[in-house]
Amino acid sequence: MLKRFVFGFAVLSLATACEQQPSQPPEQATYPALWEIAREDGAVEGWLFGTVHALPDDIAWRSPQLEQVIEDADMLVVEVGDLGDGAKLSALFEDMAFDRPEGPIRARIREDLRDEFDELLVKAKVRRSYFDPMESWAAALALAQVAQDGQSNNGADRALIEAFEGRDLIELEGARAQLAIFDSLPPAEQRDLLNAVLEEAATHGRDPGRLARLWREGDTDELEQLTQSGMLADAELRQALLIDRNTAWATRIENLLSARDRPLIAVGAGHLLGDDGLPALLQANGYVVTRIE
Repeated sequence: MLKRFVFGFAVLSLATACEQQPSQPPEQATYPALWEIAREDGAVEGWLFGTVHALPDDIAWRSPQLEQVIEDADMLVVEVGDLGDGAKLSALFEDMAFDRPEGPIRARIREDLRDEFDELLVKAKVRRSYFDPMESWAAALALAQVAQDGQSNNGADRALIEAFEGRDLIELEGARAQLAIFDSLPPAEQRDLLNAVLEEAATHGRDPGRLARLWREGDTDELEQLTQSGMLADAELRQALLIDRNTAWATRIENLLSARDRPLIAVGAGHLLGDDGLPALLQANGYVVTRIE
């Protein structure tokens, strides 16, 4: 049953071959945000692109400018590289998700969110007891996958991995390290995460296409507002899931930028926004980071 839950959890997302994206409509004028990273002398060192890990089948998002960057980049840098190996990722999730059970999941859920939990159970087609042995972080990630309205095999990160086949693929975290971030949260924070996912799922249901629409339109102001609410409004969760990771990634990205090969760095869109985002961190360290789309 666990294999029905696809691995991957974007900060902005409530998370095989990729299907070909539809042809671009000629009237489309906006696309997801794309940044160029340059030295002070103007020499381009790489690019930053924010992804969404699950998308509807019919969304067009690869602009002519992004296609040129894909052609020009020497390597792709992502959070997790082996997203297509569902069996391996599911086995890893299962190995980490059940080692410290906390008792009946319903007791860990706020009373006002239990109806939302029951609705997701119906959507997932599992019994309530299925989640009881899971740690709270794992239940949160699984329920977030159930709540999403897009398809994980249509995620932008997976499409880019396919587009870079034959070139270097670099992981910023890898699957085990990424899951370990959630697994290491204190029990109280894990429960906060679980309840935040359910709360966001209830809100998300009122406008299920909003995330994909804002991302496709490159509306970083509205996307940044999303990162100020929900689970990331909790200071401890924000520190662990966003700020600490961005700080670690920025250091590794700077090492990659010092080499000759130029990377396209494609990570969850929430990691590129605001004062805590990768563009701001790289800019503070002397790079010229310019939004080019």
